[in-house]
Amino acid sequence: MTPDISLGESGDRVLQISDYLSRLGLIKELTSTFDEPLANAVKSFQQTRGLTVSGVVDAITLRSLEEAKWKLGDRTLALSTPLLRGDDVAQLQSQLSEMGFNCGRVDGIFGQLTEKAVQEFQKSVGVKVDGRCGPATIISLMRLKKIVSGGTPVALREEVRRADRGPALANKVVVIDPAQTPELVDLAGRLEGRLIALGVNVFLTTSGILNPDEHERIEITNKSAPDLIISLHQDHYPNKSAHGVATYYYGSDSHGIHSIVGERFATLVQREICARTDLLNCRTHAKTWDFLRLTKAPAVRIDLGYSSHPGDAKKIADPEFRETLVEALMVAIQRLYLSAENDAKTGTMKVSDLRSAGLRR
Repeated sequence: MTPDISLGESGDRVLQISDYLSRLGLIKELTSTFDEPLANAVKSFQQTRGLTVSGVVDAITLRSLEEAKWKLGDRTLALSTPLLRGDDVAQLQSQLSEMGFNCGRVDGIFGQLTEKAVQEFQKSVGVKVDGRCGPATIISLMRLKKIVSGGTPVALREEVRRADRGPALANKVVVIDPAQTPELVDLAGRLEGRLIALGVNVFLTTSGILNPDEHERIEITNKSAPDLIISLHQDHYPNKSAHGVATYYYGSDSHGIHSIVGERFATLVQREICARTDLLNCRTHAKTWDFLRLTKAPAVRIDLGYSSHPGDAKKIADPEFRETLVEALMVAIQRLYLSAENDAKTGTMKVSDLRSAGLRR
């Protein structure tokens, strides 16, 4: 694994990073020394890309910098191994989606759905149908872009799928992805038991014994074809005063896209937990972390306090507190699938109310 690059380092790797940041207009001059201005530029880049803002260039930040250097037209885009990634792919996906061609999620990865969408577009404009986005296809895209304006078809499709599944949770598929701590594994088990009892199909990415890495967990999740993904974590920070609960969903300001269902569920979870506990409200945020980006269904990461904060750690260690969290999660899941007229006010619905709310068919 390539080591992180941080303040005080120098050399060719730092020069490459400064070149990426210069192309993006975040610094004016190239440098081979990782100084404070360069660290601030890295932080600014991480902020706009929905990454963890640290000022340190880790593997994910470096990959994002490499993706950001590509603009549509810089290269021919086609299905390959490994899959092409970049802002040019995201731009292509966004434009095709606005024109009504289904690329799936705008994730900046040229996969099979994107290739199929390119082929459908090529058929519609009369250029060679090969699934490759080269000069002729890009010219056609640019011409049509001037006369076609769309809404958010990807987001609308996601919302329609959610609505079509109906309010009942019976037979829906939920993946629970707990971090490997005894408290969160226990919380996941409690949530799993409650959901199964009410007819939900539940998959756990970890068992408390097996500890798959993130890539393996993403594969497990996608194979389950879930309706919803819940990833349970605790944050950690050197300063022990940091505390509170935060939720995260897939979204990218730089690409102008986000998961509508993911954002709604993250908001519901955040509100229900804050209404039922005294955890500090650290709000809901859009991020492009791989687990949110690469899973194929609405996914939400929940950071249930800070393990580095004595008060938060004490709360999550309390079984009764974990039961309260289970109730908050259960209610948030049900509210996600209720229509506006049948929804309840935050903090008022109880698990005992769920059957009448439509959880059973």
